[in-house]
Amino acid sequence: MKVVIIGAGMGGMSAAIALRQIGIETAVYERVTENKPVGAAISVWSNGVKCLNYLGLQEETAELGGIVETMSYIDAHTGETMCRFSMQPLIDEVGQRPYPIARAELQSMLMQAYGFDHINFGMKMVSVENDATGTTAKATFADGTTVTADVIIGADGASSITREYVLGAPVTRRYAGYVNFNGLVDTDDTIGPATEWTTYVGEGKRVSVMPVAGGRFYFFFDVVEPEGVPYERGSAREVLRSHFAGWAPGVQTLIDKLDPQTTNRVEILDLDPFHTWVKGRVAVLGDAAHNTTPDIGQGGCSAMEDAIELQWAFKDHPDDVHAALAAYQSARTERAGELVLRARKRCDVTHAKDPQATAQWYDELRKEDGTNVIRGIVGNILGGPLTPAR
Repeated sequence: MKVVIIGAGMGGMSAAIALRQIGIETAVYERVTENKPVGAAISVWSNGVKCLNYLGLQEETAELGGIVETMSYIDAHTGETMCRFSMQPLIDEVGQRPYPIARAELQSMLMQAYGFDHINFGMKMVSVENDATGTTAKATFADGTTVTADVIIGADGASSITREYVLGAPVTRRYAGYVNFNGLVDTDDTIGPATEWTTYVGEGKRVSVMPVAGGRFYFFFDVVEPEGVPYERGSAREVLRSHFAGWAPGVQTLIDKLDPQTTNRVEILDLDPFHTWVKGRVAVLGDAAHNTTPDIGQGGCSAMEDAIELQWAFKDHPDDVHAALAAYQSARTERAGELVLRARKRCDVTHAKDPQATAQWYDELRKEDGTNVIRGIVGNILGGPLTPAR
């Protein structure tokens, strides 16, 4: 059996490695010419780490991961610590430490594990379809090249061509109401402790830093503004100074330290959950199947869960492509869709869609001992293939 995977992102590479583990021939096609991930880093929560461990990458993942011992929320204006608590109860409950990881380094790790020589870069897919006989699927690329396989997995991202084919029509993504600026800086105790996930909150906005390997913070700023506001790359410092004027000294230090040329700006969108992931021998995976906001940090983790379930489906149905893909779809759509909706709900509270609800959340944070926050995170972690719900 041969499986072609479109997209060399986290989901696509995890799927390629997972299928190869059970002896399936795979080929990966990627539109970009080199490894240039969107976004500076990713929160790989315990369910995602367990997926990477399962793929044989336990040591490599731990080496790239930042150590988060505590979590805190800080009042945006006063700089007062609203709450601070240990992450150890979470680790004890789910049996795995989470790791924030620089996105390019995570991507390189997956590509290296699979083999760079086996990834076809610079291949932009323009169409995908099932063969008229139903015995193969075919992908066509911008240069006119075609490839056929027993199965094609579209891990081709939020603007997926594969998804359009599977659903029979394009879908419109929903603007979540905010823009995320993100990047990497050296750790600095005046911003937050080097082993803490520190988040400043106020006015429906958020500024956060968390450690990644190499003595660095992954940082992000959430700015609530209309979709399509013009932005000139390299102006991040001036834009953020305007949006976060009067915020605590730690935030001002972060703005001073960031590199405007390498700071990313991403308009945040998501997609209503849908439950048709398969059409014949073509299926979607990752953002193509469940594009989500980053508000609970489960987008990449969910894609890795897809990869594990895909492997299990083919392991259970080695001689029946249609049964395997049906099993994959059945195992994943409800769980993935639920995470999209949880992230959307969290997004609305964090970004003051209902100002009263957000004010109430701020009040609750001032009384928080970690119990409620960790309960929520654990609820997101549990439910996947390697972290079954109790």
